[in-house]
Amino acid sequence: MTPQATFTAPKFEVKSHASLRSAATKIAVEHLNFFYGKTQALKDISIEIPERQVMAFIGPSGCGKTTFLRTLNRMNDVIPGTRVEGKITIDSDDIYAAGADVVDLRRKVGMVFQKSNPFPKSIFDNVAYGLKINRVTSSRSELEGRVEEALKDAALWNEVKDRLKSSALGLSGGQQQRLCIARALAIRPEVILMDEPASALDPIATSKIEELIVDLKKQYTIVIVTHNMQQAARVSDLTAFFLLGKLIEVNSTEKMFTAPNEKLTEDYITGRFG
Repeated sequence: MTPQATFTAPKFEVKSHASLRSAATKIAVEHLNFFYGKTQALKDISIEIPERQVMAFIGPSGCGKTTFLRTLNRMNDVIPGTRVEGKITIDSDDIYAAGADVVDLRRKVGMVFQKSNPFPKSIFDNVAYGLKINRVTSSRSELEGRVEEALKDAALWNEVKDRLKSSALGLSGGQQQRLCIARALAIRPEVILMDEPASALDPIATSKIEELIVDLKKQYTIVIVTHNMQQAARVSDLTAFFLLGKLIEVNSTEKMFTAPNEKLTEDYITGRFG
């Protein structure tokens, strides 16, 4: 009789992360279904995302990761014909309830996109943009302080402090992405959503973004979509695996990459598909 093959975990550098048991739930999703017209993109998703930890979403292209990420701050609302069923709460508040304030939600839940998208403005005005349109600050000195704080939190201040009036378009790709993170941080959100924030960057810039993510979780709850499983292993506390619009498994990152519960997860991580 042929012996049954055993699972050999790929060599991922899984970093040691914070205790998973002590964190309160920041985001709770219950039986979420999502539709583009008649096409169902997400199927009965239920998951809890802990406060001040990093959760990574992995899975093949087109499996629903980004669609699900965008439901967490209602970014999909701008797409005609979409429909949501189920419940998402942030700090126990139902974000899809009738009368929910979407503008307030997006202040609370910031987003960083796959491709850096700085405005054709100065470095300072990029970071100050959300503060100005939301009339967050009451004086020029307060505005300047918040911009400096955001740039420091995004590990960019020392690189740009002497050229804040220069165009943001003159920054390198990695600097532009950190600028976009600073822009999101300036309005002091509680949750940061990141859709493949380093996929277009070189290895050095990617390393800086990853170091930043690990540092930012001291203050923020972070959810990141990534195709790079090594990146998920390096930065996240928890990993969720999606396939064909379904949540197959969610687990501690260490367990996910060494002893997953589901055969489908094992097959994906070992490269048998995807």
